[in-house]
Amino acid sequence: MADLLRLLALVLIVLMTSASHPLHATDQPCTTMSHQGIGFIVCLAEPAAVRVFHGDEGGRAFGGFVALRDALRRDQMRLVMAMNGGMYEEDLSAVGLLVTGGIEKHPLATGEGWGNFYLKPNGVFALADGRAMVMETGRFVASGVAPDEATQSGPMLVIDGAVHPAFLPEGTSLQLRNGIGVDTKGKVYLAISLAPVRFYDFATLFRDELDCPNALFLDGHISSLYAPSLGRLDTRYPMGPIIGVVEPMWRSATAVPAAEEGASP
Repeated sequence: MADLLRLLALVLIVLMTSASHPLHATDQPCTTMSHQGIGFIVCLAEPAAVRVFHGDEGGRAFGGFVALRDALRRDQMRLVMAMNGGMYEEDLSAVGLLVTGGIEKHPLATGEGWGNFYLKPNGVFALADGRAMVMETGRFVASGVAPDEATQSGPMLVIDGAVHPAFLPEGTSLQLRNGIGVDTKGKVYLAISLAPVRFYDFATLFRDELDCPNALFLDGHISSLYAPSLGRLDTRYPMGPIIGVVEPMWRSATAVPAAEEGASP
C-alpha cells in the first residue's frame, strides 16, 4: 500500500507540473496548442540556446532558414527551430536594433513612424549574461544593458502583465502572427499562429497560457517557422533577422529528419 501511495503521489506531481508548462526540457522543442479557439505552434528554449541571426561573415543576409541551417552545419551546429525575428526593410536590413554575436549591426530606433513597429510601446528581445529579456524600448535604454544578442520589433504584446493598451478584445484586424516572450522562470517562448488572429488574443496567449509578463510581436502575414520536429520549413517569404535555437551537432541523438529538406506549402 505504501508503494502504491508513493506512486500515486509521483503521478500527481507530474500532472501538476505538466499543467504549469505546456512544454518541458525533455520534450520536442515545439508543440501545438489552442487558445481562444485558435491553433498555435509554441516553442520553448533555454536562453543559452537562443541566438539572433542576420547574415554571414561577409555581411550578406541569410534571407531564410535554409541558408542559416546550412551555415550552422558547416560549424557543426544544428538549427533546432527558428522564426523570423523582427521587422526589416526591403533590402532585409533591420528596422530597429540588431545585435548578433555581441556586435551591433543596426542601432536602436526611437523615432516615430508608420506601421506596427511604431505602435508604441515597441520593444526589444535581448540576451545578456546568460539571461533572456523582453523590455519596452524606453526601459531597455534606461537599463543600460549591453546585449550579446538583440532584436527590436513592435508593438509590445504584453507589458508587465498588461496587454498593450491599443489592443481590443473585439479587434477586427486578423493576421497570421508570431512573437516572443520570456516567462517568470526566465525561459524563452516563441509562438506562431496557425490561423489569422487578433492582437489581443495573441497577447493573452503569452500572458495567460505561457506565463510571460512581457512579450513582443515579431511580425504578421510573413510569419515563418522552421521546426523540423514538426516537419515545418517555411520558405515563402524572404526575411531579415532570424531568432533561432541551436545546439552542437554531437548532441543530436538522431539523424536530421528528412522533413528539413522540404518546404511547407
